[in-house]
Amino acid sequence: QINFVACQLFALLAAFWFRIYLSPSHASSAVRHAFATLFGVYFAVFCFGWYSIHLFVLVMMNYGIMNMASIPNIHRYSFVVAMGYLTLCHISRIYIFHYGILTTDFSPLMIITQKITTLACQLHDGIGRQAEELTAEQNRLAVKSRPSLLEYLSYLLNFMSIIAGPCSNYKDYIAFIEGRHVHMKLLEVNWKQKGYDRLPDPSPTGAVMYKLCITLVSLILFLTLTKNFPMAYIIDNEFLDKTPFLSRLGYLYVVTQAAKPKYYFAWTLADAVNNAAGYGFSGVDERGTFRWDLLSNLNIWNIETATSFKMYIENWNIQTAAWLKRVCYDRAPWYPTALTFILSALWHGIYPGYYFTFLTGILITLAARAIRNNCRQYFLSSVPLKMAYDVVTWAATQLAVCYTVAPFVMLAVEPTIKFYKSVYFHMHILSILVLLLLPSRPQASSLRRAPNQATMNSVKSK
Repeated sequence: QINFVACQLFALLAAFWFRIYLSPSHASSAVRHAFATLFGVYFAVFCFGWYSIHLFVLVMMNYGIMNMASIPNIHRYSFVVAMGYLTLCHISRIYIFHYGILTTDFSPLMIITQKITTLACQLHDGIGRQAEELTAEQNRLAVKSRPSLLEYLSYLLNFMSIIAGPCSNYKDYIAFIEGRHVHMKLLEVNWKQKGYDRLPDPSPTGAVMYKLCITLVSLILFLTLTKNFPMAYIIDNEFLDKTPFLSRLGYLYVVTQAAKPKYYFAWTLADAVNNAAGYGFSGVDERGTFRWDLLSNLNIWNIETATSFKMYIENWNIQTAAWLKRVCYDRAPWYPTALTFILSALWHGIYPGYYFTFLTGILITLAARAIRNNCRQYFLSSVPLKMAYDVVTWAATQLAVCYTVAPFVMLAVEPTIKFYKSVYFHMHILSILVLLLLPSRPQASSLRRAPNQATMNSVKSK
């Protein structure tokens, strides 16, 4: 943890230096690629020592696949090799070398796996598929040619994301290195109507300072709350014997909240590092404010006020959710929700707790979707009804999330089963009853997509 914080702080300083002294106006794209890669390799070796060899081995293996594999299969081979290597590392470190619980940190390898599979899928979209076969997002992100070795290494090993991510799209990263990243976003706005004679020059300094304040608060909360409210206490025998069921649920919410600051700290600091280098500009909002959240991994306000399981997931670990959507959900031939949750569990590791969490998440997601599709329309007729609906769904969402993620923190089988027994498997039972009793209704988004698909089929037939 000390190495992680030290490396991220050094990376923050390097990012400021990179933006000032190696800006596109001062250095060529090749120089920027080279320095981003060299800094990244240095930080990886400094922070992870010999373990960083895994990063370099996986990167070079997949560079060979990217250049030798046929385009129709490039995304499949890259996915199998990257996920296979990551899984073997998880298995060997835990079950062969017996490093035990809570001693493995494969975050850099996990991030590189995301990038490798993202690039392979986008390369397949750009070269191996027709434009009309792609969604609007796939068309925008499609890569039309294989990257050079320097571009490939820079994308995967750059110092801004090698320690804690996040995963970004290849075309966005190349646009940043070449100095087109901000300009492309600014061109989406009609600045003359806003009274500007020329394009503004947004600075990330304000966004970086704001995110550093969040990291400081998160660090303080981690050092105070997290240590004083351990997740293990919810399965303590004395606690279970003396605490009523509803009080146990309340304490479960408290310990889950206490576990969040470390994620808020790591992800927000990683976002600030990218912004400090000038990467992460996402455009202008409706109030005319410059946004630097292209690479943000979480929206804390939306997380804490989420009124649906889906809304919570969409605002937690945002870039990983986007990766899962692009490489699995959008491409799965069947059962996309189930396959996406399973891939997420496999990507996180092989601790049993991960699989309890994500398999439970499948059940609760389907049940929450059924409740929303069948019931929400009855509460939109008046403000008081809508407010009551939001309050109830907020409480239900927060408790459902706490119930789902507890095994993710406990990791092992025995404490997970003991916890679920102590709360009578109530969320599992309720979710199954909901799926059995409520009729299946199509989502509004599905209904909206249907005409678009019909239009696309008509265009293709013509």
